Amino acid sequence: MKAAYYERQGRASEVLRLGDFPVPQPGPGEVRVRIHASGLNPSDIKARTGFSGPAAFPMVIPHQDGAGVIDAVGVGVAPTRIGERVWLFEAQYRRPFGTAADCAVVPASQAVFLPDNVSFEVGACLGIPALTAHRCLFADGVINGHSVLVHGGAGAVGTAAILLAKWAGAWVATTVSTPEQADAARRAGADLVINRLSQDVSAIVNSATGQRGVGRIVDVSLQDNLETDMSCLADGGIISAYAVESAADHLALPLLKAMIAGCTFRFIYIYTVPAAAKSAAVSAISQCLVHGAYAPTIGMQVSLDAIVEAHEAQETGRVIGKIIVKPNS
Repeated sequence: MKAAYYERQGRASEVLRLGDFPVPQPGPGEVRVRIHASGLNPSDIKARTGFSGPAAFPMVIPHQDGAGVIDAVGVGVAPTRIGERVWLFEAQYRRPFGTAADCAVVPASQAVFLPDNVSFEVGACLGIPALTAHRCLFADGVINGHSVLVHGGAGAVGTAAILLAKWAGAWVATTVSTPEQADAARRAGADLVINRLSQDVSAIVNSATGQRGVGRIVDVSLQDNLETDMSCLADGGIISAYAVESAADHLALPLLKAMIAGCTFRFIYIYTVPAAAKSAAVSAISQCLVHGAYAPTIGMQVSLDAIVEAHEAQETGRVIGKIIVKPNS
């Protein structure tokens, strides 16, 4: 099979290579998936560059997310799963080989049924973004009838949060920084789109909620948004943060203000979310798919041969929407 790989961490153009590898065989409890679409995430970039720490393996085939068709199963997995369309998550977590290849082997529970009405490209948009968004939104209960603020509504997790929140019956405001991002957020279904660079986010949110504020905030950059968050969070509200730009980042919290408001800070790293919560997220995402309510923006699709271009586009942020890499075969 053909796959992209790297043997040292560094810049995409310097370390990413293409090569031919033996087709992997599934072990007990595993399935092999013929990959039709591989989804690129910021965490894939952080792993390649060393942001997340030293590489755990001498060679890595990157990418955690993807979608395709099961073509082989290991001992303990029902043979009836062969031929099943699936989406994958955490394919490369604590494993050397991810979805940037013709085939990927994963534990059977990490290959989730993909309905026939959902494309492989959309399936490759799930995984990290959808699971992270679900945890941010639902870790503290149902949100039907609640008000939610999603920062960075045109990003992968931001878009997933808007889609899932609207499907669950919430009112959703979101922040963006360009007209193109605003269009993407509206396509996802946001009720209120605010340009964070030119508008007063907290004033607009408070006005739209009758000065009550929002009960949930999904935050991509808590360091930048904390003051805004505290200004428009309802009493007893929850701020869920899921990203940092530097491993050395520190944050001074307004403790008295947070205490008086009775707010909760929740920090999300999807790989360490409890298994039961992750299973609940997979179930909810599957229901959302069945209802046809998950329609993310796909901003770029390239072949595996152009994986360097895909990684560079993810790093620069020049593409609005999910970046999909497709095997050449």
